Amino acid sequence: MESFVIEGGHPLKGSISPQGAKNEALEVISAVLLTGEEVRISNIPDILDVNNLILLLQNMGVKVTRNSRNDYTFKADEPDFSYMGSDEYVRKCSSLRGSVLLMGPLLGRFGRATIAEPGGDKIGRRRLDTHFLGFKYLGAELVVDDERNVYNIEAEKLKGCYMLLDEASITGTANIIMAAVLAEGTTTIYNAACEPYIQQLCHMLNGMGANISGIGSNYITIVGVKSLHGTTHRILPDMIEVGSFIGMAAMVGDGVRIKDVSLRNLGIIPDAFRRLGVRLETEGDDIIVPGQEHYEVDSFIDGTIMTLADAPWPGLTPDLLSVLIVVATQARGSVLFHQKMFESRLFFVDKLIDMGAQIILCDPHRAVVIGHDRCRQLRAGRMTSPDIRAGIALLIAAMSARGISRIDNIAQIDRGYEDIESRLNALGARITRTDC
Repeated sequence: MESFVIEGGHPLKGSISPQGAKNEALEVISAVLLTGEEVRISNIPDILDVNNLILLLQNMGVKVTRNSRNDYTFKADEPDFSYMGSDEYVRKCSSLRGSVLLMGPLLGRFGRATIAEPGGDKIGRRRLDTHFLGFKYLGAELVVDDERNVYNIEAEKLKGCYMLLDEASITGTANIIMAAVLAEGTTTIYNAACEPYIQQLCHMLNGMGANISGIGSNYITIVGVKSLHGTTHRILPDMIEVGSFIGMAAMVGDGVRIKDVSLRNLGIIPDAFRRLGVRLETEGDDIIVPGQEHYEVDSFIDGTIMTLADAPWPGLTPDLLSVLIVVATQARGSVLFHQKMFESRLFFVDKLIDMGAQIILCDPHRAVVIGHDRCRQLRAGRMTSPDIRAGIALLIAAMSARGISRIDNIAQIDRGYEDIESRLNALGARITRTDC
């Protein structure tokens, strides 16, 4: 098991560019199953979760050409259905959260899909009910194989309909859209997720010949078509990585420029950091984070304590709460964080408390951070990364801490961040990867 050894206290300075968006990559790469023609996708992040999905597609019979490190061409003209029923397929799906996104395109194009209970972060229950309810509305039947922990979904012919989703699930919305584009008739999805990456998926599908309207809203209309053709597509910068870099620059930066961030697709992420007092400047499509000697938490107009809570887009993404919590530990003032969507995601704060942070974990969903105002530096320690986002938050804490820290289980960080140690070391960090 690999680990990071981090020598804290070294300021970051210079420019860094975000990778392609992990969450968008998982969606649009899965969508290549909807056509037998070539689909070329660029700005694909070279990270563990995405690479595992690409390998899974290859095992399923999809022809994959690597044009360059971040540029691939896919052709799903001869899928191997015998493999999709194998124990190996089930095992690989169960270890990859993104495999859940294969259900929609397989069902939409071929009328059947087999999928295992997917793995991924251990951050609480991530139910699949929304996916299956959407498929049921379209006319599919679900059979659960309890012995293999496998879901089999079949439909002789999907038919469009109106549906009101029980939650604005991102992967659920993506799956239902991919199933509906080849369904007979018109599908309308109310309470759909509308994140930029869902918008990107819809634009790519329209480029393949789909008929999707309402893109960017929570009311999406899909007029089914007979077939889809090939296309080219470029993935957006990863908004979570942009937010992570803002957090790093606020905590240990001495002037950092984050380049080509696609500002219009960041939503309220920059404002969330500004509420913690972090000063940001924008220049073109870049964000500049000057050195922050102090940053003071804002308060609401009536003077009450600042609260930051996650919410479906265009609210604050839950993937950045871990980073914001770490940044708040060195702010002037206090802030309440409310993690509504996952009941286990805040448990990593125990590791920050061990490093000297002043945090009250009120319950599995709420934590109060009392900032040190840089009067007391975090101390180094040994910790384990429980998930992707907590892992990057702990890395930020270690870079700002006094002494040498060690983070184990960094495969979790590798799942979401491309070459993170070499990119940060280029800015002045001192991070070493070790397997001992």
